[in-house]
Amino acid sequence: MLALSLSVGYNVAVPQTDRIKEELGWLKVVFGVLAAIDTSLVAWLAQNFATARIGMLIAGLVVVASLTSGIIWVSRVVYRRLEELEKL
Repeated sequence: MLALSLSVGYNVAVPQTDRIKEELGWLKVVFGVLAAIDTSLVAWLAQNFATARIGMLIAGLVVVASLTSGIIWVSRVVYRRLEELEKL
């Protein structure tokens, strides 16, 4: 169990399952935000491919690659946490 100290000085024991579930909740939000931004940027690149300057296209592709890497990383963390939750 993980002991959390509140600002009023009380110690609260939080079971590991609850901690993992809370972390999974936050990871869902991060995943959703990254996916929305990534999708929007890919759509922008597709619409403006012919008219955008080369520097903007390269920057967009770099950001898309970074966001996609972030999505993959979050997915892996989620699967690891789910495996931890199954073992408990």
